[in-house]
Amino acid sequence: MNVSISSTEAVRNFSELLNNIRYRGERYTVVRGGKPAASLVPVEPSRFVATLADLREILPKLPGLDHNDDTFAADVSAAANVQPAMPEARPWE
Repeated sequence: MNVSISSTEAVRNFSELLNNIRYRGERYTVVRGGKPAASLVPVEPSRFVATLADLREILPKLPGLDHNDDTFAADVSAAANVQPAMPEARPWE
């Protein structure tokens, strides 16, 4: 999809535009003085971007977890044990 935007809008939202171009594959035409001045397009094709609608196909393909998998439980416990401690008091109180 190609979206036309003004040069002012492009300047104000440049970082967001770059993210949309890189991660979503979006394309923009920058308009200045009512005429197209530049195109902002991905250098490389964007990677696969999944949408919520794609979940129906993705979820069944994921490996299942064995509810009796002690290794998984141990990994979760190990990860929890290396987390920093929560402060005793909230800094805003």
